[in-house]
Amino acid sequence: MELIFVVVGGAILGLAAQFVVPLRHLRGVAVGPAIGAAVAAVVWVALTWLGWAWDGGWIWVVSLVLAALVPAAVLYVLSPRRERADAAIFERLSRPGVVRA
Repeated sequence: MELIFVVVGGAILGLAAQFVVPLRHLRGVAVGPAIGAAVAAVVWVALTWLGWAWDGGWIWVVSLVLAALVPAAVLYVLSPRRERADAAIFERLSRPGVVRA
């Protein structure tokens, strides 16, 4: 049951990262929440396998902090790369003589 709560919390934190990181018009609305939920789930399961108690406070702190930081970092790196890739393909397609399908 706690895994569901931590995954929902990770999705909410990923959604927050979606709106905090600039250039959000270049990525899908579900990218941040999906990354946040996945990170929260993986970290939670890994920490429980390492013997951390599910009712302890630190497992919640570590899982949710990483579920907030990882999506923000990924979106921060992903958005400018997408902007550059879009500009490059636009430049390539706008050249005269390029056959468009």
